[in-house]
Amino acid sequence: MAPQLKILATPGWDDYALLDSGNGRKLERYGKLTLVRPEPQALWTPSGPPEAWERADAFFDSKPGDAKGGEDEDSWGRWRFSRPLPPEWPVRYREAVLACRFTAFRHVGLFPEQAPHWDWMAARAGNAGGEQRPKLLNLFAYTGAASLVAAAAGYEVTHVDASKKAIAWAKENQAASNLTQAPIRWICDDATKFVAREVRRGNRYQGILLDPPKFGRGPANETWRIEEGLQPMLADCARLLADGPSFLMLTAYAIRMSALSLLETARDALGPRGGDFEAGELVVAQRGGERHLSTSLYVRWSGPGAAP
Repeated sequence: MAPQLKILATPGWDDYALLDSGNGRKLERYGKLTLVRPEPQALWTPSGPPEAWERADAFFDSKPGDAKGGEDEDSWGRWRFSRPLPPEWPVRYREAVLACRFTAFRHVGLFPEQAPHWDWMAARAGNAGGEQRPKLLNLFAYTGAASLVAAAAGYEVTHVDASKKAIAWAKENQAASNLTQAPIRWICDDATKFVAREVRRGNRYQGILLDPPKFGRGPANETWRIEEGLQPMLADCARLLADGPSFLMLTAYAIRMSALSLLETARDALGPRGGDFEAGELVVAQRGGERHLSTSLYVRWSGPGAAP
């Protein structure tokens, strides 16, 4: 039987909304600020009036041809502001308070489409059994939204990212969230090398989050390409997962690969362990719920005995 792919949608929350989309752009609200950013998948006509777009606080202008470090061309550029704005501002999700910033790659440090993953992960914090906190490994962990939600839900978190700046940003988010006492271990390292060492050490985790970029570099200039590195990375992650209730969540952005390809790659590594797979797309529901903007592909695996 052919696998059934699934759509996971976030409708937004108090501090985030997709207000409109179309003509290759999206209009969003992050906290108190509204932003206009490029969105190549929004091929349709915007549903709202032009005035709503014109009133935005900040606009990102792409600079095709200036892509650096493997970033997509449409993600590199600069911001324009309709009025003086602070360099960062807070956005809350559950217990986490996250500082958003205007980066040179159109991102602001938070990916709202991940919210269904965060909720799914948090709901499983109590399924590991025993008196100790379940251990969670967050790879390519960026500014720490998932790590903070996980720690607040009861996990002992190991947060791994190759960027010192991203880890410093994540620690600032930890302080803003009043989670400085939460058990989070911050590791600045190449994810591939770290996972391989954890396998040799015999360490185990009840959950693994894997959110690799299409292309990246480690702290010692190690090169990551998802087409080359994903399969061996998943094989090592399979060795790190504890027996009993456990899970792995994989997300992939901006790759020339289908959700089915991602699923079969995960099955190759995790299939021998049994358990259940789910795969599809993460999307954001536009305000009103009539349109949905696809953002990324995902695979979730739940080990035998885990909650469905």
